[in-house]
Amino acid sequence: MTDSWTPTRLRQLEALLTERDGRILDDLERFRALTTRLIQRLHFPAGAHGLHATVPTATRLANRVLLRLEAHGFIARIERRVGGALRGSAGLTWHLAATGERLLRARRGDPSRRRYVTPSRAFLAHTLAVAEFAVIARESELVGRLDILELDTEPSCWRLFQGPAVTVTLKPDLFVVVANPDVEAHVFVEIDCGTEHLPTVIKKCRVYQQYRQTGIEQSHSSVFPIVLWVTPDAERARKLRTALRREPDLPPDLFTICEEPAALETLAGFLAPSPTPRKEVSP
Repeated sequence: MTDSWTPTRLRQLEALLTERDGRILDDLERFRALTTRLIQRLHFPAGAHGLHATVPTATRLANRVLLRLEAHGFIARIERRVGGALRGSAGLTWHLAATGERLLRARRGDPSRRRYVTPSRAFLAHTLAVAEFAVIARESELVGRLDILELDTEPSCWRLFQGPAVTVTLKPDLFVVVANPDVEAHVFVEIDCGTEHLPTVIKKCRVYQQYRQTGIEQSHSSVFPIVLWVTPDAERARKLRTALRREPDLPPDLFTICEEPAALETLAGFLAPSPTPRKEVSP
């Protein structure tokens, strides 16, 4: 089925959006769901390095913009809440509504149609945890701690390769290339919320090893990315390290495990000493 929107209809919808509105819609498509607080941090930064003096001021402006986008049918709130410290409007979670989703597809000339299904609590918690990692990385770039050369979300970060009998899809949560003035690091990011059984996690680790053995990634960038597992707490990190040590065929240099509070420190740590020389970026 194709959309029946006319060029006039598209122009009318585009006229309702500012440049920042468009970026918000793009991020909701990329991350699938974002809280008001995450949107504020991405598009209404506050503090010494932000556009607004204080977080409350930035949040009020973000709320006004999001309510306007909701009124026009571009976005909608997800009624199911995920546990956490946020209350009130800052804790609302948003996704693309039908009009916003169709508009972005029309811009690309994409005739497909996506059917929205209310996500489970576990899926939503994981989705927001992935977005939180990406936002923290973006904020570190804002203060000059590192540069983000690439940040790919699902499904663009997925990798297909030929297994022994069938085509296999490796599904990282994120693929990130970070850099400082001297070096760059390529990283597959896995956000572990502690809900998957460890045998399932180890099975995915084996897929990473299988993919590394194909040499596909190395042929593109000369290195195989670090696989960073981010766990919710120290106990989960300990259990994952123990499980990996019991698998002698899984090389220990392939995986790095850290707790969520140390995620940014770990990401920045990949840049010193250099995992790989930084490549020249064409102007």
